[in-house]
Amino acid sequence: MCIKKRMLQLILCSAVILMMVSCNDYLDRPPLSNITPEEYLWDESQLASYAIARYASVFPTHGRNQWGTFEIDGNTDNQAAVSMDNKFTPGMWRVDNTGGDWDFGIIYQCNYFLETILQRINNGQIAETDNVRHYIGEIYFLRACEYFRKLQAIGDFPIVTTILPDELEALTEASKRMPRNEVTRFILSDLEKAAEYLNEISPDGKKNRISRLCAHLMISRVALFEGTWLKYFKGTAFVPNGEGWPGKSKDYNSSYQYPSGSIDNEIALFLDRAMTAAKVVASSVKLVENTGIIESPGNENPYYNMFAAVDLSGFSEVLLWRRYDKGEGITHNVSVFGQHNNNGSGTTRSMTESFLMANGLPIYAEGSGYHGDDFIADVRNDRDGRLHLFLKEPGQTNVLVNPDMGSHTTPIEPIPGIYFASTTRYNTGYTLRKGASYDGAQCDNNGGYSGCIIFRATEAYLNYIEACYEKNGTLDADATVYWRAIRTRGGVDPDFNKTIAATDMSKETLDWGAYSAGVLIEPTLYNIRRERRNELMAEGLRYMDVKRWRALDQLITTPYHIEGFKLWGPMKEWYDEDVLVYGADNPNSVVSDPALSSYLRPYELSNKSISFGGCKWTMAHYLSPIATQHFEITSVGEDDYSASPIYQNPGWKIQPGTAPDGF
Repeated sequence: MCIKKRMLQLILCSAVILMMVSCNDYLDRPPLSNITPEEYLWDESQLASYAIARYASVFPTHGRNQWGTFEIDGNTDNQAAVSMDNKFTPGMWRVDNTGGDWDFGIIYQCNYFLETILQRINNGQIAETDNVRHYIGEIYFLRACEYFRKLQAIGDFPIVTTILPDELEALTEASKRMPRNEVTRFILSDLEKAAEYLNEISPDGKKNRISRLCAHLMISRVALFEGTWLKYFKGTAFVPNGEGWPGKSKDYNSSYQYPSGSIDNEIALFLDRAMTAAKVVASSVKLVENTGIIESPGNENPYYNMFAAVDLSGFSEVLLWRRYDKGEGITHNVSVFGQHNNNGSGTTRSMTESFLMANGLPIYAEGSGYHGDDFIADVRNDRDGRLHLFLKEPGQTNVLVNPDMGSHTTPIEPIPGIYFASTTRYNTGYTLRKGASYDGAQCDNNGGYSGCIIFRATEAYLNYIEACYEKNGTLDADATVYWRAIRTRGGVDPDFNKTIAATDMSKETLDWGAYSAGVLIEPTLYNIRRERRNELMAEGLRYMDVKRWRALDQLITTPYHIEGFKLWGPMKEWYDEDVLVYGADNPNSVVSDPALSSYLRPYELSNKSISFGGCKWTMAHYLSPIATQHFEITSVGEDDYSASPIYQNPGWKIQPGTAPDGF
């Protein structure tokens, strides 16, 4: 019993509380000292350091030996990572014995701070200054972000807001899973508190710390996520009281009722809150200008520069960003891979074909003027300005400033090295320059120091448009203004109604977002999703979106084949014939067989590969399994897990090493 209690303590309460940093910039720094809790969290500098030290655990940012946040969308229909993720291969994703997403480290750290500081303020031991209030707001925000990660991965989750006593009964009680909509309500409550406490402008004045608009943006993201999740999973085991919902198996959830009266009311409530919060941001922040200029030494395009500049504080659209500093060794490899092969994260055919022509028509529409895809230059020609700007083409100049300063520059964009090994490979033939600086000084190996966007306001525009249409079935005046602004800035005809009228859903089937629950959606909603996909390309939100839309069901019955550029057309002449080794039965294949498709299929080079049959799916994969350990330590008996307050997610078993039912 004592061993179980200790294990449960470690899971629910473990945290390195006394992590300190020496300044308020969002930089990776080791602890400078270790002091006791009684001596800590008394002055503003300590509160500021404690809050900023949590950022690195919550926000994804650029890392070394990576293309940074720009490769997070790998293993979606937008980008193909070097290897296909196990979640798309039957039986490869299995229940772990230990670990997983069921952990409370960051949550405990946030709870410790809030419980300590609020008590000290109430006792008159700490003055509630503007800065102190701001740091409290940061912790509410960070706890909400961590809970949102749990919501996306696991769904129903315990709501723990206090430091738990060292008692097995209390620790087990705290393991009870709350229905996912209740978790969402809790997240939104924390974000609303954050908005109340946070300064309108971050204390550093450079947007390296969370501000009030960040809270409103996150409210819109979280509320839209849950509103659409409940809508598209309604009636299934993935929502409270849906058929087969595992929460019903536990007494504490067996009689659960939605606080708003019904799931439909809950959906409407979340979508309304998404609209309200998104409007706060969208009405306050203007979009950065896109001049359309590329390959210019003067870098006269603010929209392009926003993703590659060293200092992002001057870009209106950027709400929070991470600063890097080469002098202090806080660097990354984003420009190295942005100029080269995107670290093997290849852009897909589906991604490029989703972009409209500059005249606002889909590529297949009569009169679109589409030039085809025999060459990458043709793919870019006369297209939506965002594709023209960010899709790389052989022969382009990548270095325009300080050409002799970088050790790993790629001065001229080469023919895609589709047959190279591992992460040096141009995985699909298509690569992006998003995040790539034209400055050679950014291209020392792991020596880049351009800023990293964490939140930008354009998402609020998109959140409002989608929430408005999902809730009301039509677009109001604000949604219309926001959509036209995004398209105008993107370099595409702002008349979205023309696009909707020309959309043929039977020709949009390469896009996962064209589906919900295995059925093609209607054109207006699809074009709202298309806009989101195109604007947020390579910004790490795609998997979140396709999950909440329930946009993977069609893969259950029809495997999906990730494809890249049209290798088996005129572009094959770019390569010596002897390097394009192929053949399904050939273990030395470096490219896919033209008998499969004219387009390069990076996961189907050999029929010996487990990914050869394409991407497949099962309903269980919409949520992650909970590791066996967590059932074991909250159960009375060693082998009987029925006494545990925890229940497994739909389709998954409790036993370690098992795959989902029917997969």
